[in-house]
Amino acid sequence: MRCAASTTDRLFRVREGEIIPKTLVDEANRLTSLYSASAGPLVGAVTPPGDKSISHRALLLGALAVGETVIDGLLEGEDVLNTVAAIRKLGATAERDDAGTWRVQGVGIGGLREPDSVIDYGNSGTGARLLLGVLAGHPITVFMTGDESLCSRPMNRVANPLAECGARIVSRSGGRLPLAIIGAADPIAISYRLPVASAQVKSAVLLAGLNAPGHTTVIEPEPTRDHTELMLRHFGADIDVSRDADGDAHIRLVGQPELTGQSVVVPGDPSSAAFPAVAAIIAPGSDITLAGVGMNPRRAGLFETLVEMGADITRLNERLQAGEPVADLCVRAGALRGVDVPAERAPRMIDEYPVLAVAAAVAHGDTVMRGIGELRVKESDRLAAVAKGLADCGVAVEESEDSLVVHGCGGPAPGGGAVATALDHRIAMSFLVFGGACGKPVAVDDAGPIDTSFPGFVDMMNGLGANIGPGKAAP
Repeated sequence: MRCAASTTDRLFRVREGEIIPKTLVDEANRLTSLYSASAGPLVGAVTPPGDKSISHRALLLGALAVGETVIDGLLEGEDVLNTVAAIRKLGATAERDDAGTWRVQGVGIGGLREPDSVIDYGNSGTGARLLLGVLAGHPITVFMTGDESLCSRPMNRVANPLAECGARIVSRSGGRLPLAIIGAADPIAISYRLPVASAQVKSAVLLAGLNAPGHTTVIEPEPTRDHTELMLRHFGADIDVSRDADGDAHIRLVGQPELTGQSVVVPGDPSSAAFPAVAAIIAPGSDITLAGVGMNPRRAGLFETLVEMGADITRLNERLQAGEPVADLCVRAGALRGVDVPAERAPRMIDEYPVLAVAAAVAHGDTVMRGIGELRVKESDRLAAVAKGLADCGVAVEESEDSLVVHGCGGPAPGGGAVATALDHRIAMSFLVFGGACGKPVAVDDAGPIDTSFPGFVDMMNGLGANIGPGKAAP
């Protein structure tokens, strides 16, 4: 088992010992280096790709259900397709029809089989941590790896409570992939208090509790995204939420339910919708509509913050899909002002801080983002990457261990920087959005990872009127 070395490695799936010609490697590098420049207003209506978090969960619970699960709107990025590959190796079937609908035939809770080969999760920390929760309750041994970025990220925060559930995880130092998980023959229902706000840890414990007799309880001092609870309920699990005298949430799952296959319509990912939304807000004259965006209150922190900054965002056609609130968003350009983003909002928008920083860079005044140390253990050290990228583009920033202050330019930023993405899709997309609001083009060194979460990003943005092209920007 080894970690993939780079995006180029992932572009070329070759047989062991096969040599990749240097010309092909050079071509891959050229295609994944992009620049973005100011072009004018963005106009049009688009549908963002399906929500990645919900897509992972729909596939995993479909695999654990009895009968067929039908999924429309599934995100078909690399991260989610790795979950498709994983559940197939574990004995479920997952097939896509010509209309783009996915059908999963589940094996029931406890019915997963031991795979014949290593499960490779590429760049997906969410998928890997959720699957560890599922595997913890099955008496099988599974080996898991990922790309260079994923193999550098800690898994102990998930591994520790799963060990309490009876699973055994053997990993590299720091709880890093590659690892082996030996699921519990007799899973244990536990009560676990989250030491940090983490939907991934909460979800992993709940998923492990599915095959454990009794009640599994997660105590959550700070609210995090609740897609797992909503999806479990949609598939027929007995799960309830109560609060104690201190206001802490107690999420209780009754173990060993019989989940049944369901129909799931995946809403548009609010984390993906954030990029065209911010691009439209900061490009004068823009007016776009984003159709079918998930508006779960525990995911909508960015849009709440943008409205506080003065953004013109209107929700239309609000409805529910598989228990998730959904709306169409009308987004128009307008001047922004700096705000103080409280630390308690971070769990509701942790993935969106990079693109929020881009919006803050063109706002009037300072934007202060507190309690965002979690950004340092994402696909990259996002806090450091954002601070350096903005500084290289002429924006004044102040970075601390868990905060970022962006001194807004009050209009177009200087730009002209060449940003190192560190294999991070959100850094790449954020600075490609930023280039549209700068005096000089902004280049990113590697846009290849964008397809892990937002396939077709460049085409969608250029279709709205952006100016994103291959190779380094001209001086």
